[in-house]
Amino acid sequence: MLQPLRLCVVSSSVLRPLRGYFSFVFDLLCVSSSIAIIMALRGVWQLKKLQVAYCDFSGSSKGVRRFIERELPAFKEQNPQLEVETQLIRGKHPFLKGFYVNQKDRVVGVKNLESKEILLQATRLRSCLGRKVNKLKTRVLTHYPSVQGTWKPDLNS
Repeated sequence: MLQPLRLCVVSSSVLRPLRGYFSFVFDLLCVSSSIAIIMALRGVWQLKKLQVAYCDFSGSSKGVRRFIERELPAFKEQNPQLEVETQLIRGKHPFLKGFYVNQKDRVVGVKNLESKEILLQATRLRSCLGRKVNKLKTRVLTHYPSVQGTWKPDLNS
């Protein structure tokens, strides 16, 4: 089961020096790593619908069938804002599909996973914002780049 959240209150004077280095602010700070992070943007849950697709006889769907029997009712109860749908697709590997508010969807394959691992994947889908992951062009984020350029280890030789 999930543990209650531990929150740390951080004043804006602590975040102000970090503003140039980090271009984003976390909704929850100092959350223990064993706890699922609850993600909502401006108080609106981003995941609208979760679709669980499985096969009723294949071995790769054994964990999903166990997840539907044991874990899914509790997951629905903990997330009343979420519409959960199970879909029987014969002869295909199981997957979870999340539909988000911004009209995007995300698919996660759960072939040969145990029910606890599938619960973790469903929680991750619920916690995502539904945005595409953007690759950073540089490793250092700053508003004031160095005039001398970035240091490289091969410059010393």
